[in-house]
Amino acid sequence: MGRTSNIIAPPIKAARKWLDGMEFPADRPLIDVSQAAPTAPPPIEMRQAMADHVLSEGDAHLYGPILGNMDLRASLADKWSRTYATEFSYENISITSGCNQAFCAAIASLCQAGDDVILTAPWYFNHDMWLTLSHVNTRALYCDETLIPDPQDAEKLITDKTRAICLVTPNNPAGVEYSDDLLHDFLFLAQKYNVKLIIDETYLDFRTIDDVHTLWSHPAAQDHLIVLYSFSKAYRLTGHRVGAVIASPHQITEIEKFLDTVTICPAQTGQFAAQWGLENLDDWVEQERQQTIQKLTQFRKAFERLLPYGWKLLGSGAYFAYVAHPFNMSSIAAAQALLQHGHVLALPGAFFSPNETRLGHNHLRVAFANIDGETIETFVDRLIDVSIRLAPAEKPA
Repeated sequence: MGRTSNIIAPPIKAARKWLDGMEFPADRPLIDVSQAAPTAPPPIEMRQAMADHVLSEGDAHLYGPILGNMDLRASLADKWSRTYATEFSYENISITSGCNQAFCAAIASLCQAGDDVILTAPWYFNHDMWLTLSHVNTRALYCDETLIPDPQDAEKLITDKTRAICLVTPNNPAGVEYSDDLLHDFLFLAQKYNVKLIIDETYLDFRTIDDVHTLWSHPAAQDHLIVLYSFSKAYRLTGHRVGAVIASPHQITEIEKFLDTVTICPAQTGQFAAQWGLENLDDWVEQERQQTIQKLTQFRKAFERLLPYGWKLLGSGAYFAYVAHPFNMSSIAAAQALLQHGHVLALPGAFFSPNETRLGHNHLRVAFANIDGETIETFVDRLIDVSIRLAPAEKPA
């Protein structure tokens, strides 16, 4: 058996298999809140620029540099320098084939088989899948119902095998955002034990907090901090797979070995689009962020109608809400019941948890950012309807 036999099947694909054979009437269509990726295409101006590039530039069809095109690396370094008031150069930047690959490359540059990496639980399932595939041990940093990790709990997990602590903020699946103080506490921990702090900021451009963290101004950042970024969500480029790693030049050199082995270079069209976006879409991205925040506000308000039926909103932000359902069944059974009775496809907490009996047994992840305001209200209506069917005792008097 190969190493892939030790990891779970792709979770979103597994959930979508539940749709096989199902039909949804026009007056009660499927509400899909399972996947946290933009469903609309990029702005038409970007698509036109991409088409012109493919048609007119011969280099668009050739291999490029392993670490990504120099103009894109330099542009992202310039953006990071302005955003974080810290001087970056292209040597701090590697472009990757999506943010998932950015994580894979970082882990490959840090870990050998048998090493440990600390992940907050609930976690982003692809992180755990890659660690398992790499024979690296996932150490679960369990969060309480605030879904905020505790640095003191993390410290108890650190051994001589620990190579990194990985945080995701805004968090997938929980939606919560970590404060600057909390992130500094984790960076201090990484420095104390000479490990890396990996921060996945895939959903950075949809944060609710205006100010960014100040970690890069800390003296320990150069030696202990690795940040992962995604162009896919900000510019709706998910199919073009464009991400980035921001780290010390030494770490980028190690990452280059992995990238050359796996993909040789990032795809040219996606890199061109990311570069074009950095030059032209700052205002558009901010508008997208504000629209997502408005949806979040509406979702939180609409969810209040579910509280009398036993639902709990554990965390929310960026693309996600992480909720507790009231049913006397597992999270997988509850997700399937919502699909069957409410025509709602959400992901069960079991997909984000190392042990459903300890965490996630009554949790669901809702990716609300891809549905409009009217559908948010319909979504809540359907959850109320299913609650009355499956948990009539929870119906308010």
